[in-house]
Amino acid sequence: MQIHISSRHLKMTGAIQAYVAQKVSHLEHLTEDIIGAHVVLMHDENKAPARAFCVKIHLGVPGPDIHIEEHHSDMYAGVDLAVEKLARQLRKRKTKKVTAKKHKIQREREAEKRGYRR
Repeated sequence: MQIHISSRHLKMTGAIQAYVAQKVSHLEHLTEDIIGAHVVLMHDENKAPARAFCVKIHLGVPGPDIHIEEHHSDMYAGVDLAVEKLARQLRKRKTKKVTAKKHKIQREREAEKRGYRR
């Protein structure tokens, strides 16, 4: 998986880049079909302090891509929350795929029992 990290109105340090890359790369344990990730870290001084940092993550996967946007007062906590949301969505996506496959197999077996063929 390719991870592209960019920042807006925020100085990108090696520590920030390593932290984000580590967190996003852990998503590969949930599914192997992630093509790439684009992470944008933003800081807006004009917003309320509780929403000063914004983390946007775009995951490229087969089918519809997954987008997350998270606002927080701490950038590291915002990254953690965004990655947790992505993990939930990836688990939900995987469950849907597995369930659809099981239902398809079940329908085929029932059709065979009735003597129908598709």
